[in-house]
Amino acid sequence: MATKTSHFKVDNGDMTLIEFESGRRLLIDCKIRCAADDPDDDTPDVGTQLRNRLLTDADGRLYVDAFLLTHPDLDHCCGLERHFHLGPVSDWKKEDDKIVIREMWSSPMVFRRADKKNGPALLCDDARAWAREARRRVKLFRNDGYLLDGDRIVIMGEDVDGKTDDLGSILVKAGQTFSRICGQVDSSFSALLLAPMLADDDEEEEVLTKNNSSVIMQLTLAAEGELSAAQYLFGGDAEVAIWERIWARYLAAAVQYDVLLAPHHCSWHSLSWDSWSDLREKAKVSPDARKALSQAKPGAYILSSSYAIEDDDDDPPCIRAKREYLAILKPVAGAFHCLADDTGTEPMEISVSRYGPKLDGKRLAASIALGTGIGSEALAHGG
Repeated sequence: MATKTSHFKVDNGDMTLIEFESGRRLLIDCKIRCAADDPDDDTPDVGTQLRNRLLTDADGRLYVDAFLLTHPDLDHCCGLERHFHLGPVSDWKKEDDKIVIREMWSSPMVFRRADKKNGPALLCDDARAWAREARRRVKLFRNDGYLLDGDRIVIMGEDVDGKTDDLGSILVKAGQTFSRICGQVDSSFSALLLAPMLADDDEEEEVLTKNNSSVIMQLTLAAEGELSAAQYLFGGDAEVAIWERIWARYLAAAVQYDVLLAPHHCSWHSLSWDSWSDLREKAKVSPDARKALSQAKPGAYILSSSYAIEDDDDDPPCIRAKREYLAILKPVAGAFHCLADDTGTEPMEISVSRYGPKLDGKRLAASIALGTGIGSEALAHGG
């Protein structure tokens, strides 16, 4: 099967489907708004678009092999309860026709830090539903010592005070690489978990907030016999503090990418401690955060899952962040794409061959014409 990634148009939010060469599918975040479900609304119907890209099991149930929630903000989990089955698979109902999540990829740390700062009541309903389902699956593992499809969970990153020490085979620690999905080794991908990471002290714990506890992952995809055909870097809403720490703790190879999903919807706060709206051009880039996000390989793509990027005070998306990414891409002849600038309502799709990732030629030409790709006037601004 062809290796492919689909990037859904959800304005400021994330929703990406990875189709591995093995045929398995990984969904990273979702944002399916009520307007997207309304046939009389022109919001892209990303729920139907997702369903059209999924397989059904022997019982006629649509499923994703794994679903990674990078962090529990509404723009990363919206529509979870409406579109996905939660609870034992035996409770699935044909009339509801919800999507089965065979395996959850979830971080308890990001929920703990969200609760500590805001309290659980401020989490959206979909985030609380995810947390309940994650706890159900972990409890089942602790009771039975094994899990089956529909009950599986992989814990992304350790929790504090040894709370995850007994999870053994379902725990992935920061800095570890894994290639298992639904309990099986799958040679068509490998994933390096970079964060969330445990804090070294109380002061650092205060810095590592919910956004800075996003799951950050380098995903390597195989295609046509090439095990490292493409590397993707996903960072949720991670901001400058965690990118600085990642640069300090990992080798540059850990953050190399052919495709980067610009963190926090092309926010300036992933690159700087300064406020863009307050300081504008006087705002300073963090050298280490920029280095962490600058490891673009030749011909790399940077995607902004956001609204259209304008020269204004908005953040995210931020025009200054876009210009910084364009400057990063210039030496490697890469291209920047905002999903909002892409024509039509269908997801932007990138195919991966043994020679690397490739965006449809018509879309690449259109993005350059709109001033979003290499060769556009935006490069003249520099950093």
